[in-house]
Amino acid sequence: MGVLFTKLMALFGDKEHKVLIVGLDNAGKTTILYQFLTKEAVFTTPTIGSNVEEINVNKTRFLVWDIGGQETFRASWNTYYCNTEIVILVVDSTDRERLSLTKEELHRMLAHEELQNASVLILANKQDMRNSMSAAEISHSLTLSSLTAHTWHIQACCALTGEGLPASLDWMRSQVLAN
Repeated sequence: MGVLFTKLMALFGDKEHKVLIVGLDNAGKTTILYQFLTKEAVFTTPTIGSNVEEINVNKTRFLVWDIGGQETFRASWNTYYCNTEIVILVVDSTDRERLSLTKEELHRMLAHEELQNASVLILANKQDMRNSMSAAEISHSLTLSSLTAHTWHIQACCALTGEGLPASLDWMRSQVLAN
């Protein structure tokens, strides 16, 4: 009876699912958060600390934490890991110089015990920009194929237009419903 009740509650969206949005500074994390929420481009400033918003997708509730990506804040990302079901890593597809740093941060983060069951969504942002790397290039550079302990997906997107973001939300919803 309890299992049936739990499945019904999940179906009707009473459970809140914790999501972290991380990435280096200027990747577009906050713009994506508010694009998820309002479906509009919102002017943002660098995040000091974190932003948190609830996003509903077809009766599935996500509590989304957007964490500042400046170097001084990255050391504190682990304080947000507890009970996280999905990690969204936003990558600036034009920032080739810092892609190796993004890779280091991703692999360091996923080695943390509290994220061992988290799914990973990589958003290859700024696809509207000239000379942006493709999702495939970013996947290769981040060695995503080595993430065998995590379910992951990479999605090309543009935070300003919202392109690619509905598919991202659908993937997130499918992950929490599968679990």
